[in-house]
Amino acid sequence: MTNIDTIVRQINKALVPQFEARLRDHLALQDRDWLIEQIVRLTLDAHSLQELDRKHLQEVKAAKRQARLARIREHAFDHDKLNTFVAKYATWDRDKLIAERYLLTEAPQKGTALLTGEFRTPRGNDLLLYAKDFLFALLFGDEAANIQLQRTQRELLTLTLPREKAEALDFMKATTELSAFGTWQDPERVSNDQRADNVLLEVEFGEIEGELVGDGIVRALSLINSLEINEQILYARMINVEQTTLIT
Repeated sequence: MTNIDTIVRQINKALVPQFEARLRDHLALQDRDWLIEQIVRLTLDAHSLQELDRKHLQEVKAAKRQARLARIREHAFDHDKLNTFVAKYATWDRDKLIAERYLLTEAPQKGTALLTGEFRTPRGNDLLLYAKDFLFALLFGDEAANIQLQRTQRELLTLTLPREKAEALDFMKATTELSAFGTWQDPERVSNDQRADNVLLEVEFGEIEGELVGDGIVRALSLINSLEINEQILYARMINVEQTTLIT
């Protein structure tokens, strides 16, 4: 008696030769190194694959960090450039970014999905990269990175964001990461959360007279939020650190 399993096996048997032929034709066009990599992956167990992926991820992050440091050295951020950055982007919000063609109008609403490159223009991608470079420089930059700022006191930045969006700030280093649940009642009912899975990121940084570094951090985070993280409210606070265990 014919049943669904019999029908599926018959169809599968008829299609296998076609599938094999198309697969061979497709693989014949691929890069030799890529093919070797795929064969190696097929022969490794799950633990070895995880270790291979972890090592590759670390290499990619290291390469990106070196590229970021090279850009930062070239920018040569100093007090005047920090002042200009804070003043220029003081009023830049989502509406401004859309009006100036940095962000596309069809980008998901704030409080929903992370904004990927398809929702930004090339100018938007460049501005996002610059904002991340500036944030990195303000938090971690020193004379070796060609950052000319007279740091006079230590402060602690605490940043709260959804775990699934934490990748937007994975370029940061020397960060303490804590898990936390949060509740957000959205008046517009776009992004209500009950015990949302959040991440707290804590970073110590050096502030200058007039607390201009803190202002720059807020401006950079605002741009990053509007161009990528896409939260209605990105919670961040900065407090003075009277004493610290960071010893050089």
